Amino acid sequence: MVVEFNEEKQEKKIADLRKREEEELARALSAKYGVSYLDLSAVPINIGALRTVPEAEARAANIAPFNIVNKNIDVAVLSPEHPKTLEALESLRQKGYNPTPYMVSHESLSKVWGRYKDLSFSFETRSGAIDISNEEIVELLKHVTSLSAIRAKIEEVLAQTAGFRISRILEIIIAGALSVNSSDVHFEPEEDDVRLRYRLDGVLTDILRFDQETYRFLLSRVKLVSNLKLNITGAQDGRFTIKLPEVEIEIRTSILPGAYNETIVLRILNPSAISVPLEKLGIHLLLLEILQREIAKPTGMILATGPTGSGKTTTLYAFLKKVHKPEIKIITIENPIEYHLPGIVQTQTNPDRGYTFSEGLRSALRQDPDIIMVGEIRDAETAEIAVNAALTGHLVFSTLHTNDAAGSFPRLIDLGVNPKIITSAINVSIAQRLVRRLCPDCKQKVSPSAVEKKLINETLESIRDRRYLEGVEQEFVWKADGCERCQMTGYKGRIGIFEAILTDEAVEAVVRENPSEREVKRAAAPQNILDLRQDGILKVLSGTTSLEELGRVVDLGAKLS
Repeated sequence: MVVEFNEEKQEKKIADLRKREEEELARALSAKYGVSYLDLSAVPINIGALRTVPEAEARAANIAPFNIVNKNIDVAVLSPEHPKTLEALESLRQKGYNPTPYMVSHESLSKVWGRYKDLSFSFETRSGAIDISNEEIVELLKHVTSLSAIRAKIEEVLAQTAGFRISRILEIIIAGALSVNSSDVHFEPEEDDVRLRYRLDGVLTDILRFDQETYRFLLSRVKLVSNLKLNITGAQDGRFTIKLPEVEIEIRTSILPGAYNETIVLRILNPSAISVPLEKLGIHLLLLEILQREIAKPTGMILATGPTGSGKTTTLYAFLKKVHKPEIKIITIENPIEYHLPGIVQTQTNPDRGYTFSEGLRSALRQDPDIIMVGEIRDAETAEIAVNAALTGHLVFSTLHTNDAAGSFPRLIDLGVNPKIITSAINVSIAQRLVRRLCPDCKQKVSPSAVEKKLINETLESIRDRRYLEGVEQEFVWKADGCERCQMTGYKGRIGIFEAILTDEAVEAVVRENPSEREVKRAAAPQNILDLRQDGILKVLSGTTSLEELGRVVDLGAKLS
């Protein structure tokens, strides 16, 4: 038997062993010097950081700047106490930078030095603010207008081997999300690959799958631009800003540990998606008249309720724009500030520094506002202060996480608010959901099935105020088809469905008895305001949405197929 000696294989094993030994040595020395260790093999390099130190100086001092956020710069060093290294770090300080050294191996250092060659053709980016206003990226936004185009562009860059392709992939993914009006971007690592999905009109849509190795680099890149810690594997939240020619779009980053790697969700806060006039939200004209009367009152509380992503904040912004006048002072306490409103004082909570909703509300009241918006009531203290503010000469707008309008009252009682004062404080409680609009270019009018017809008839018969039925076509419904304009989904954009409960004498009487949601609904029934199902059915009959879509967000009490 002849034993073959594979020299190439052996040399690779030896090289891998040496690399591991060098990394272990760097790790050990980091403890000795009290400097954090980092293996840069899976960390994307920020080209902007390289510009702070010329290549010749970096090599002479055995350092390599690899990330920069504002004036904070991360610097890879071989020996933190070497005179030339100390001199180079001091030079950065004199230039106004705040350098943080990281102990690395020779190989990590060489990797960063190798990126200097990319300086000449890299595009300008800044960690914390990806500037995509240059011509190349603006052109990208024009061309990746469909899911297939986004998929093809990402696959094209995935096939490249250039060192800067990770930044390019991230920019394509974000530019694509902006082009198709996605609200979230989801990176979901699985056993064999990573799934990329966009949330379009509230529904997650697959884009493509790519390899785990690319994702490791992409994860580090996202952490860098979001100003998160690279060497922590766990839950982290960050943010960065995209600067377009006419608007700045904030991206909220959420990272969670998963079974195969950390998962990323990028939440896109696009001001144009938030800035919707009150008349365009989808509120029925009869309910709109009621709400306009309630928000015109000088005191009390307007509550918008519903699950996360149901459009509550958009509704509150629409209210604020409607009531804003030069002679009144409005203060908002939000997290995050999603849309900047001229002439209104907006403040953002920061729990890490002790600035919570309750603390923000307490501080806002000292500034003598006429109207206050509290982004969310989530604890007893915030609930109590908000209710007291509504009782003492302020108009308060806020949101609450409940399933329906009736649930607001038991929820506030559960938070410890005195039932006797709740109805004195609340003017109206609104519940809402968002349904996808049927694409106007491809929707189809069809006759409803027997089950659908029965559901529609029962719902219409339950509407007591017959004014809601004036001009409503009851013989047909509309179905989603799909075309290029709607990415073959059959839907384009979203609209709200609403219900509301006013605090009249009947509701006040039942709330004092610590009621269930069902009891509150029964007490409010004589108000003859549409509930979510009734409002949704009217939008189905008008061709705004489909029964299938309505059934996705509201319990219709019947199977449609």
